[in-house]
Amino acid sequence: MEKLVIEGGQRLQGTIRASGAKNAALPIMIATLLAPGEHRLTNLPELADVSSTLSLLGRMGCPSLVGDSTKIDTTRIAFNEAPYDVVRKMRASVLVLGPMLARQGEARVSLPGGCAIGVRPIDQHLKGLEALGAKFELKGGYIHGTAGRLRGADITLDFPTVGGTENIIMAAVLAEGTTHLRNAAREPEVVDLCNFLTTLGAQIEGAGTDVITIEGVTRLTPASRPYPICPDRIETGTWLCAAAITGGDIEITDTDPAQLTDVLTKLQEAGCTITTSGTSIRCQGPETLRPFELTTEPYPGFPTDMQAQLMVLATLANGESTVTEKIFENRFMHVPELCRMGARIDAQGNVATIEGVPTLTGAAVMASDLRASAALVLAGLSAQGLTEVLRIYHLDRGYEHLVDKLKGVGARIARISDAVREESVMLAALDA
Repeated sequence: MEKLVIEGGQRLQGTIRASGAKNAALPIMIATLLAPGEHRLTNLPELADVSSTLSLLGRMGCPSLVGDSTKIDTTRIAFNEAPYDVVRKMRASVLVLGPMLARQGEARVSLPGGCAIGVRPIDQHLKGLEALGAKFELKGGYIHGTAGRLRGADITLDFPTVGGTENIIMAAVLAEGTTHLRNAAREPEVVDLCNFLTTLGAQIEGAGTDVITIEGVTRLTPASRPYPICPDRIETGTWLCAAAITGGDIEITDTDPAQLTDVLTKLQEAGCTITTSGTSIRCQGPETLRPFELTTEPYPGFPTDMQAQLMVLATLANGESTVTEKIFENRFMHVPELCRMGARIDAQGNVATIEGVPTLTGAAVMASDLRASAALVLAGLSAQGLTEVLRIYHLDRGYEHLVDKLKGVGARIARISDAVREESVMLAALDA
């Protein structure tokens, strides 16, 4: 096992290129199952979750060749199962339900795992797929779904779940007739999936709105050109926070400012200077951060995946901030670890009140999930002394080349064995 060691107090300055979005890449890779043949994807990030998805597809009989343009061959599907040992690590594996039912008429998928940030049921996935004509049986921790030719339906989600929206769309593109999906998720990653499916021949209208209409077709065909994965807005937001919390000046390139409106607004409220130009965003951190209030909401509201990172900024703001989490009921697991570094946070239910302090102090902290991991890295970048972030396998799931990117803008950060305890050895690793 490994950990990150960070010596805080460095002002970060420079340019970071945004990677492809994990949350767009995973459903798009799975969507290749809908169209037999060879697919090519570009801007695919080098992440553990991407590797796990390619491994899952391979086990189903769809080999891949990773490169600048990753190739996935879905000509033949040999197995209709997403097993427990894959799904427990990566909840997105449940997205094979829709494509497999639409193409094969059968799917067997383990109940999902993923980050420990609260209960994330898939009842909306199953409700929508059942409306299209699928039938499900739960046995031995697996969902076994069967279907003949799916038929279009009028479906209203109880909540605009991203995964549920994606699963239903992927099933509906090969269903007979028209599907109207209401209260659909509007996230850019959903739009990217719809754009990809359109290149295969799907007929989809309304992506990016809360009503998506799908006219089913009889078959889909791989696109003639490689499809580029959209930029990662959460990674972009995380690096902007790195500039803010260190009083730095970082420009993020190859990104999309339009996808981050609420995040940019909060950074400005916190005192940052934000400049956007085409596909780049520049953040200049203030001498003193200002307090703010934020509430997480479905897109286009403030993203829950940026809540932990903004909370770190609040720990150093000059005054009291309030963070309200409305998406996941257990997404304050980073709070005790930030308090170990000297933060003053009172979390009651889904509301956290943060009283800013002059400085944070380095400590050994434990990551509980992907975005909490990022928050602890940000805290370490600003803290006095050494910070050790343990269980960084979470970071490997969602941040491509994190150490290299941060070192490129002046951070003192290294990845070493978590068995190392001596401060002198850790400092030597930072200088390497």
